[in-house]
Amino acid sequence: MALSATTTLPHAVGSVAAVFIDEDFQRHTSQFVGGTLESFEVAGDVDGAFSTTSVRTLPTTRLPEIARKFVGEKLTVTQVENWEAPAADGSRQSNITLKIAGAPIDVTAVQRLVSEGGSTRVELVGSVTSSVPFLGGKIAEAAEPMVAKALNIQAQQAQAWLESH
Repeated sequence: MALSATTTLPHAVGSVAAVFIDEDFQRHTSQFVGGTLESFEVAGDVDGAFSTTSVRTLPTTRLPEIARKFVGEKLTVTQVENWEAPAADGSRQSNITLKIAGAPIDVTAVQRLVSEGGSTRVELVGSVTSSVPFLGGKIAEAAEPMVAKALNIQAQQAQAWLESH
């Protein structure tokens, strides 16, 4: 299943990127959806290419019943973002992978922070797949709206965070 979302934030790319890699912001977004940030790590120099790894525990109350039978009441989600060095105009790109412990779902996405004057267009394109024979498509189809919503919350919450910090 395909993921696709775009939003524009009235802040420079550097500010938006700094929020996305801030541990307090990551903790805030985890708590916003009823979860817990278990760990967050930045590897490398954030002025160039670097990566982040976050591990979250999230409730499954909003998942379809069929999915909850497989994964239980909580999910442990590991999100790895491999950020490229900034482009000449300051735009950034990160390649995102999500692994959900105990769930046969893989998520890959590319997030672009595109400089538009003093604003940033956040573009997210990716896919949700499942390795379960015969039922994989149905599992991915059920998971896609929840994954898309989770990834979009980051951009939405970044706006509020930038205005309050």
